Amino acid sequence: MKRFLLILLSLGLVMAFSVSAFAVDVKVSGEYYAAGMYLNKTKVDDSSTNPSTAFFYQRLRVGTDFIIDPSLKLITRFDVMERIWGGARSSSGTTSAKDSYETAAENENIAIDWVYLNYVSPIGKFDVGIMNDGSTGTIFGNSYAPAARVKYSYTYAPFTINAAYTKVKDQSYSAVTTTTTFTDGDNDKYGLEGVYTWKEGKAGLNVNYYRYAEKSPDPNKYMKTYLLFTPYAIAKIGPVNLQAEFNYATGKNKKYDSGTGDEKLESISGWIDATATFAPVYVGATIAYVSGDDPKTSDTNEGTLDGGRDWNPCLIMFNYYDVANWVGAINGYNSSVVTGPMTNAWFGQGRIGVKPIPELDVMLSVSYATADKKPDPSKLGYAYANGTYGTEIDLTGNYKITNNLSYMLGVGYLFTGDYFKGYDSPGAKVNDDFIVINKLTITF
Repeated sequence: MKRFLLILLSLGLVMAFSVSAFAVDVKVSGEYYAAGMYLNKTKVDDSSTNPSTAFFYQRLRVGTDFIIDPSLKLITRFDVMERIWGGARSSSGTTSAKDSYETAAENENIAIDWVYLNYVSPIGKFDVGIMNDGSTGTIFGNSYAPAARVKYSYTYAPFTINAAYTKVKDQSYSAVTTTTTFTDGDNDKYGLEGVYTWKEGKAGLNVNYYRYAEKSPDPNKYMKTYLLFTPYAIAKIGPVNLQAEFNYATGKNKKYDSGTGDEKLESISGWIDATATFAPVYVGATIAYVSGDDPKTSDTNEGTLDGGRDWNPCLIMFNYYDVANWVGAINGYNSSVVTGPMTNAWFGQGRIGVKPIPELDVMLSVSYATADKKPDPSKLGYAYANGTYGTEIDLTGNYKITNNLSYMLGVGYLFTGDYFKGYDSPGAKVNDDFIVINKLTITF
C-alpha cells in the first residue's frame, strides 16, 4: 500500500509543479470485484487429505489514459490488492503472476501491468511499450499476458493490417543480469494479421512466428521455432451470434545444433460457438477441441496449444479465472487435473438462458468433456482409465443492481469422470465435486 500512496503523491507533485500538465486530459476506468467461494473437494481422488475450501477474494483493476492530444496517448493499467481476505501472502520471490507483468506478491499490493504509447499518425497507428498480448480473434485460445511490444495497425475501408514484435523474454547482459556469458538467448515473437470487417461481423487471419532461444546457452542446447496460424470469424446472422476459430501450430519443439534428436511440433485447437436469442430466452451451444500429445509419437509434440486462460466455459471444469487462479489445480490420480485452461480434450456444451427483466440474466448449462489422448498404458503396468473428464451442470444468475454495480451467484456440480483415476490401479476411486460462488462487481 505504501507504493500506491507514493505513486499518488508523486503524481500530485508533478501536477503541482508543472503548469503544462493541466493541459493533459486524464481518462480513468476500472473494475473492482469482491467474491466468495465454497469448493467441496480440493482433489477429486479418494484421498483422506481432501478438504473443502471456502474464502473471500478481491481485485481492483484501474486503467488510466493520459491524453496529450487527440492523436497521442499514454495508456497505463494497474492491479491493486489482488488477494484473499485475511489469507497468507505470497512469498516475496520472483514467482510471476500469469496474467500480470509483475510477481504474484506485487499483485497482492500494487502491480503496474501496462505502460505504453499510443500514436495515431497519418500512416497508421503505433503502440510502443508494455501492453496486452495473447489475445487474437475470438476469446477461445486467448491467454491475456502483458508483454513488451511494438505494434503497427493500418485500416483502409473494411481492411485492417496489424503487425507486431513481442519481446517475450530477454537474457542479455545488463546491470541486472551481470552473470550472463552468452548472446542470443532471448524469446521473440513476430506477428502479422489481416482483418476484414463488415456491419455484422469480422473475419481474420493471424500468423505468429515464435523464435524461443532461452535454452541455447545450455550445454545440451536447442531452440524452439514454430509458426501459429489462426483463422477466425465472428458474425451475426438474424438472431444467431456465431464464433469460430482454428489454431494450427507447426515447427520444431526442439531444434538442436547437431540436428540429432530434433522434436517436431504439430498441434491444433479450435471451437465453434453459437447463441440464438429469442427475447427473453436465448439458447447456445459450443464445441471445442485441443489436441493432446500422442504417447506413440516420441519425436513429435502435439500438445502445445490450450483453450486459453480467458475462456472459462464452466464454473469448475477448465476454469482458470476463478478456480485455478485462486484455489490452484484440482487433481486426480497420476497428475490428472480438472481445472483450466483446457488441454487434451474434446468439449461440448449446451445452454439455455432467460432474461425475465432487463436487469436479470439466468443461465443453465450442461457440459461434457473427454480426453483426446490417454497416456502410455505401459507405465506402471496398468492401462489408463476411461478418457471421460466428466459432465458438469452449472446454474448462474447475474443481476444488475445499478448500471455499474452487479451481483452474480453460481452453483456448479461436476460428475467426475474416470480419467481422473489415472492408471486404473485396483481400488482407485474418484469423487464428484461442486462449487458455490458469488461475486459483487463494480465498473467505472
